[in-house]
Amino acid sequence: MSTFNNPKNTWNQRFAAEHYVFGEAPNAYLQAHAADLVPGTALAVADGEGRNGVWLAQQGLQVDAFDFSENAVRKALAMANRRQVTVNFVCHDWQSFDWKPAHYDNVVGVFFQFAAPEERTELFRRMGASLKPGGTLIVQGYTSRQLDFNTGGPGKLSHMYDEALMRDAFGHFDILDLRTYEAEISEGTGHHGMSGLLGLTARKPLATGGQWRRPEGS
Repeated sequence: MSTFNNPKNTWNQRFAAEHYVFGEAPNAYLQAHAADLVPGTALAVADGEGRNGVWLAQQGLQVDAFDFSENAVRKALAMANRRQVTVNFVCHDWQSFDWKPAHYDNVVGVFFQFAAPEERTELFRRMGASLKPGGTLIVQGYTSRQLDFNTGGPGKLSHMYDEALMRDAFGHFDILDLRTYEAEISEGTGHHGMSGLLGLTARKPLATGGQWRRPEGS
């Protein structure tokens, strides 16, 4: 598939469309967990055309976001300008992004299932490491059920998520919500229809005296 052989070119062509391929509204799972976000900073991973990064900024967060498609970042900046919010959008792939350790109060990754399994382990590690203790991680992705629906996503079984994968990667976090479910979604032309989904909301434990503990009030 060309999407995997030359992903940057594929996504640049796709995001060259005038319309927002995945719509301008934030992801529903992210929006539903707004109360779990921690005031302060946020990172939107592979944020595409900016719908989630812009929404995070509208919640009063100081937002960094990256995507490797120049066309996506151009459209994301235009959206932020229209919504009158500031988001630090940069054009990087995940390997070259400056993952500052323990830097963000929130890290959000929505439908970023481009990473092959051998890469995904490192990507998840970097996401977790970039969170401050007490910070919130929110992940939304497709499950293997999505292969039956075929309403979006990479179409490769090895790129799909399940709860065991999330627990393996983030089991040391305080898991606030982990669910596998099916729902009708409408995110532009890119994600539209009944979908097999996974949602994870987790909080990085606080460290005191070499021991992990949960944040107060969680």
